[in-house]
Amino acid sequence: MASDGFRPLDEKSLVEYIKATPSLVSILGKEFDKLEIKEVGDGNLNFVYIVVAPSGSIVIKQALPYIRCIGESWPMTKERAYFEATALKENGRLCPENVPEVYHFDRTMCLIGMRYLEPPHIILRKGLIAGVEYPLLAEHISDYMAKTLFFTSLLYLTTTDHKRAVAEFCGNVELCRLTEQVVFSDPYKVSQYNRCTSPYLDANAEAVRNDNGLKIEVAELKSKFCERAQALIHGDLHTGSLMVTHDSTQIIDPEFSFYGPMGFDIGAFIGNLILAYFSQAGHADQANDRKSYKVWILKTITETWNLFHKKFVALWDEHKDGPGEAYLPEIYNNTELRQLVKQKYMKELLEDTLGFGAAKMIRRIVGVVHVEDFESIEDVAKRADCERRALNCAKKLLKERRNIKSIEEVVSTIEQVHLQ
Repeated sequence: MASDGFRPLDEKSLVEYIKATPSLVSILGKEFDKLEIKEVGDGNLNFVYIVVAPSGSIVIKQALPYIRCIGESWPMTKERAYFEATALKENGRLCPENVPEVYHFDRTMCLIGMRYLEPPHIILRKGLIAGVEYPLLAEHISDYMAKTLFFTSLLYLTTTDHKRAVAEFCGNVELCRLTEQVVFSDPYKVSQYNRCTSPYLDANAEAVRNDNGLKIEVAELKSKFCERAQALIHGDLHTGSLMVTHDSTQIIDPEFSFYGPMGFDIGAFIGNLILAYFSQAGHADQANDRKSYKVWILKTITETWNLFHKKFVALWDEHKDGPGEAYLPEIYNNTELRQLVKQKYMKELLEDTLGFGAAKMIRRIVGVVHVEDFESIEDVAKRADCERRALNCAKKLLKERRNIKSIEEVVSTIEQVHLQ
């Protein structure tokens, strides 16, 4: 491992690394004996250190050559750090308000130094479990998705620039393959990494593996995920990839970034909100029945899509005579035609969003790596009940997505399944 210059850093060697790195010294200062370092990598893949000095603070993230939560038996490319740093810089350029700044990147050490999102920032998933409302969440995430997806698509880029950008991210093949396996393959077959809340959901997991209609739909989604280089996507935009306060929303961890279908990002976020919704019954207690909080989650789902739709189409209108080569102005040259094109595009994008979102939900219930929303429900029977409803909702959305015309219909489906 050391032959390529890479070595995993611990707290002691990290201090030496900082001393030798001018870009980090410029933020932290030279009072090295006063550095406070804390390892907070509760994620599945990486080491993450918070470094606080009298004159500044940073986060250091180092990629390991294996999946941290499983161990060295599941190797994983360290090169993902390069794609994460590149995506952070690109997304930060397009939406600086919602992406932490990158101060330093070391490709040999697979190490990123970036802005520390200080308290009270917490992972959104933890806020959702605690029942905290974030009034600007839909506004901020819709802004981030509209800008990052529009400006990296052919609606804005020339085909030449788009192909060059696609080629840049094509190397992130291992993380794409990991997604292909855990989202589109493992839940639909017997796999050593799969698990569910057993024995309560054993029959439900088996039903997923035997559902021919579901498998046909998932094959189509997998094909789109693998073949459609629509825009630069985050690739893992769940509620664990956002850090939030009441007035700040920051998108982190884009190591799965590549040029893929836009609906995968939008679906991941909305799908995880739906999981949070179904988990609320397991977090309710006598002091708080969570009913008003569930209403807020549904409102946030509705607003996220509707605001995204509005902002994305507004960017398209604003740049209709720009460099984008998807719909050349001399061909799509009248208002009626442009309207038809936009309607078709956004209808397909909603279908993709629901399909990918549902697939992500299914894998979090019967596949590998579940979500804390459910896992933190101590009463196992209650947890299984919440998961079963979420699973039923996901299957329904995945199979019926082509007939759903609006996000309001999605919310109606969620409410209907919740009552069953």
